[in-house]
Amino acid sequence: MLELFESSADYLPPIKESELSDEEVLKEITSIKRELGNDVVVLGHHYQQDDIVQFADYTGDSLALAKEAAKLSAPYVIFCGVHFMAETADMLTKPGQKVILPDLNAGCSMADMANSEQIDAAWERLNTATEEKIIPVTYINCSAELKAFVGKYEGSICTSSNAQKIISWALDKGEKLLFFPDQHLGRNTCFDMGIPLEKMVIYDPTKPKGGLTDEQIKDAKVILWHGFCSVHQGFTTSQIKNVKKDSPETTVIVHPECRFDVVQGADLNGSTAYIIETIRKAPEGSKFAVGTEINLVNRLANKYTNKKIFSLSPYQCLCTTMYRVRPRWLLASFKAIKTGTPINVIKVEEDIKRDSLLALDRMMTIS
Repeated sequence: MLELFESSADYLPPIKESELSDEEVLKEITSIKRELGNDVVVLGHHYQQDDIVQFADYTGDSLALAKEAAKLSAPYVIFCGVHFMAETADMLTKPGQKVILPDLNAGCSMADMANSEQIDAAWERLNTATEEKIIPVTYINCSAELKAFVGKYEGSICTSSNAQKIISWALDKGEKLLFFPDQHLGRNTCFDMGIPLEKMVIYDPTKPKGGLTDEQIKDAKVILWHGFCSVHQGFTTSQIKNVKKDSPETTVIVHPECRFDVVQGADLNGSTAYIIETIRKAPEGSKFAVGTEINLVNRLANKYTNKKIFSLSPYQCLCTTMYRVRPRWLLASFKAIKTGTPINVIKVEEDIKRDSLLALDRMMTIS
């Protein structure tokens, strides 16, 4: 649950254009960040735009930033990401620390594809259909309430970096896996682990009984939630064919949130961290068509100018919710901290935090 406090305002507005120009905003952020010093730490996800990342003290994917949040001691943590990431940071930081999300509208469409009411109904449905033990695993791209659910029912959280380790652990503990909310990460990871597609079924919360018969549930090894990342659905096998036709030597590397046929058609697939490291290690002159969010792709292209790096898609596959965190909102967050009235503070309720931390601790231990 998100909770705003220490202010009567319901929402922290950005710095208006009539007040400061874009250039002045960036200068002001630099100045106030320097003034506040070690009292504020900025965490920035890889999908953020460059004019936000430049102010981040730490950048990374969900797993890296979660681990970093657990080590921080600064009174204030500004999380330049989306709401579920800020919730995770709040749960992992120490008592008294405040986690701030510059724009409360920075959400995640995938995370919104599963809520606690739907998951509770699915859990009852699945356990009514089979007596085999089901272990729930949620992708970190979900609300704190769903993290609490897997903590309560002996499950764990995963990221795209550690999904295979977590799923392997889960299937050692139980006979079946319930994986939510991203069907594609679940399917691609399980297939790579040797689980055939015919042993995976999709639970669709919009359909009666999830769209599954009891027999389908009994026969399945993996029950995948009907969720997906809209950004990664922008990549297609046709794009791969076009790249290979024009430049056969180009390596196509994609994120496992892409559809199964895209992942199978690519040369390589892996987490954001894997994509970055693969490109970093590649020899000079290497060519990569990358199937992930455009801000990261452009940043890699600008950093490794001795290699050719471009988006697999000819369109701008932009995470629009991540893009909501803009410099004007970041500056407003800094100014609120400076005046001693921080708002847009993310606070997870204690009961949800307790069960979520069980799942987060399991993930950290397994990873």
